[in-house]
Amino acid sequence: MSKRKTNGEDSPRSCRPRKAGELVGDIGGQSFRRFGFVQHSIVSRWSEIVGERYARVSSPESIKFPAGKKAGGVLTLLVEGAHAPLIQHLTPMIVERVNRFFGYAAINRIVFRQGRMPVEAPRPERPQLRPVPKEIGEGLREIADPELRTCLESLAAQIAASSGPPALSKDSDEPIVVINRS
Repeated sequence: MSKRKTNGEDSPRSCRPRKAGELVGDIGGQSFRRFGFVQHSIVSRWSEIVGERYARVSSPESIKFPAGKKAGGVLTLLVEGAHAPLIQHLTPMIVERVNRFFGYAAINRIVFRQGRMPVEAPRPERPQLRPVPKEIGEGLREIADPELRTCLESLAAQIAASSGPPALSKDSDEPIVVINRS
C-alpha cells in the first residue's frame, strides 16, 4: 500500500499546472547555493531589503559562512564604482536589514567589489488591443463567465486587428496538407 501525504500540500510530482515562478525558485536555488546563497530570495528581493535607491547601484554576489555555521557570515556586494564610498558608509544599516530579513544574525560584515551592474534587457512592449467591433461584441455580452468573456473579447480584438487570414507565399514548393474529418 502506498503512503501519501495527507496534510493538504501538493507533492512535487502532482501533475498540476505550476507557475513559472515556482519552478524557477527550485532550479535557481541549487545554483544560488553553489555561489554561497543559502536563501536565494536575498538576490530576488534585494530592492526590498535595502531600498530601490541602493538596489540600483548594488547587488549581492555571495554569502560565505564560517565552516559548519550558518551565522556570522560575510556578504560580498557588487557596487558601482562611484557609489562605493556611500554604500560603505551605509554598511551598518545594510547588515541590520539583511539580518532582519534572515531573522537572525546571518552576516557580521560586508566585503565590497567594485564593478558594473548587469544591465537588464528591456522588456518588449505588448501591442495595444483595439476595441472589440460592435457586431462581435454584442454576442459576447451574453456570456455569463467573466473570464471566458474577457478571453473571447481579446481573441475578437486580435482577429479584428489582423490584416486578414494568413497566406502562403506563392514560391513555396510544399504542398498544403488536407485533413479529412469524418
